[in-house]
Amino acid sequence: MDKQWVIADIHGCYKTFVNLLEYKVQLSQDDQLFLLGDYIDRGTGSKEIIDYIQDLQEAGYKVYTLRGNHEDVLLRCYWAIQSDQWNAEIDELYKGWLNHGGTATLKSFGVTSLDQIPSFYIQFLENLRYYYLTDQHVLVHAGLNFRRTNPFLDIESMLWIKNFAVEAEKIENRRLVHGHDPKSLDYIKQCLNNRSLTIPLDNGCIYEGRRGMGNLLALELNSSTLEVQRNVEYKSMFLVA
Repeated sequence: MDKQWVIADIHGCYKTFVNLLEYKVQLSQDDQLFLLGDYIDRGTGSKEIIDYIQDLQEAGYKVYTLRGNHEDVLLRCYWAIQSDQWNAEIDELYKGWLNHGGTATLKSFGVTSLDQIPSFYIQFLENLRYYYLTDQHVLVHAGLNFRRTNPFLDIESMLWIKNFAVEAEKIENRRLVHGHDPKSLDYIKQCLNNRSLTIPLDNGCIYEGRRGMGNLLALELNSSTLEVQRNVEYKSMFLVA
């Protein structure tokens, strides 16, 4: 059976992402790779990550990309500039984005303003989907709002929600795989071992040195294999760790 890999919340950790894929996952063109959003911000390699993803897609790899809340905020601010609809709400959103890693994203693109980012990259972000369904799993950035009759109609929750209880019948008894809310590696492994209805995959790659954090994870859905890559952003490019 072809493998189905899922990775969440790369957050600018380009070297770690490459090491995880090339040394741990060893992605083949028969595999599927699902990325759950938040490619940008915080780490130094936001542009490089997008370039790498697109290079994989152009080379024939099956890479499927979702939108995270960080991409969504960037786009909201970008289009406010382009449409001359900047207001107090957007200004506050933009300042928050800068404080939560946006400054590093601008630097990675070599620009000082969002409207200087090449349209090629904006189009990539615009085309990101909000969720994917496999036979046995729902893949989404943050989660779903099960208080709604149809949780797939609540896009904001797909990007931002943190506390939710799965109602299995609303997702046809699939398991929900998500990122967005960093959890310890022990907790994530516990969810896998206990066959929990939700599988969190954000281990806070950017939080190197924080207990239980600092890894980028790849989950293979069919076997429940979890590959763990320590943050190597400040080490040599190709380092298995």
